Amino acid sequence: MPLEILGRMYEKANREYYAIGQFNFSNLEFLQAAVEAAEEMKSPVIVALSTGAIKYGGIKNLVALTRTMAEQVSVPVALHLDHGEKIDDIKRCVDAGFTSVMIDGSHHSLDENIALTRQAAEYAHGKGITVEAELGRLGGIEDDINVDERDARLTDPDEAVRFVKESGCDALAVAVGTSHGAYKFKGENRIDFDRIKTIKSRLGIPLVLHGASSVDAQSVAQINEYGGKIEGAKGLDAESYARAIKNGINKVNIDTDLRLKWTAVLRKIMHDKPGEFDPRKFLGPARDAVKEIIKEKMKLLGSAGKA
Repeated sequence: MPLEILGRMYEKANREYYAIGQFNFSNLEFLQAAVEAAEEMKSPVIVALSTGAIKYGGIKNLVALTRTMAEQVSVPVALHLDHGEKIDDIKRCVDAGFTSVMIDGSHHSLDENIALTRQAAEYAHGKGITVEAELGRLGGIEDDINVDERDARLTDPDEAVRFVKESGCDALAVAVGTSHGAYKFKGENRIDFDRIKTIKSRLGIPLVLHGASSVDAQSVAQINEYGGKIEGAKGLDAESYARAIKNGINKVNIDTDLRLKWTAVLRKIMHDKPGEFDPRKFLGPARDAVKEIIKEKMKLLGSAGKA
């Protein structure tokens, strides 16, 4: 199928209360894993590029790869810009063929965030492209995102109503207690599920959960066993996914889980086969392991069978 406009995918998810997974990529193998998983699970899928990934792989190369793979499957695939911070990021990606873009003005004041988002929405909507924005701030570090914990704040429902009305965004990423990266919680999970429900009831639009990897303990253990050092990492559990979706989340961003599984598999293969130097013998098994993670997430999010 041709690349799908994300807003069209949201219509059913919003109506039936399930979530679509966003899986970030910057290379061939992660993209293959996501698209192949979607086809096997008969699930819609969102593949996403950060500005860092675009710089790494080249926008024309990555868009062409995505478009080519999407055309070979029977399920809807959306290409999304993750955390664009400048209007030039939005214009560049819309013009390149993305079917959804995120403008992240969460580090600005409310008025500045509204103005920036409105500018992005006007440009993207002119070409029929879906716009995601963020209100409130997540903590943590991942890719180009670095927000000190003391600056993180949860999304205010009253501000959310004003923000959506004045900015014209189609979907809203809400800060409800998650954080970017592998170190999401100190102690127990503290997701504000009631806040999700309140915001959903007042807005009615698709809500997005960032920083939503589960940080698989097995992957972390394997990384550490074969020379890595990731200590104290903790993410979301299955119950948290279910409650968040039940209360109104329609898109869940997952990146860290993919990176951890990828790294765990590569480290083990390199340890077990020190004489191996064919990159396909490393990258193929890592890709297949990432695909299995994505398939599990599609079941968990409720998108399996919804294509």
